[in-house]
Amino acid sequence: MENISGENSRRQILEQMLAENPSNAFARYGLAMEFVKGQQWEPAVREFETLLAGQPDYAAAYFHGGQTLEKMGRIEQAREWYRRGVESARDPHARGELQAALDILGG
Repeated sequence: MENISGENSRRQILEQMLAENPSNAFARYGLAMEFVKGQQWEPAVREFETLLAGQPDYAAAYFHGGQTLEKMGRIEQAREWYRRGVESARDPHARGELQAALDILGG
């Protein structure tokens, strides 16, 4: 099990990377996933939104953002994220995963 200091240092490193380059998609996605791991849903969604504003074809952000929204009980918003992901995903595998997530929600 990861200790708190390890999680905090990863988050601090990612935040420093973003301070130096706010458009760093890798760091933005990593920070969002750190928030997800810590069950900090609102900050995670904000990071996914920021990432998608600059990289609208980042399929993993739609998928994990949609899952995060589901955990928050915001099902219709999750459906919308999955739909947008299906429309923008370039990779057929990613598109299929997003479509499967949407289908599970009856979307």
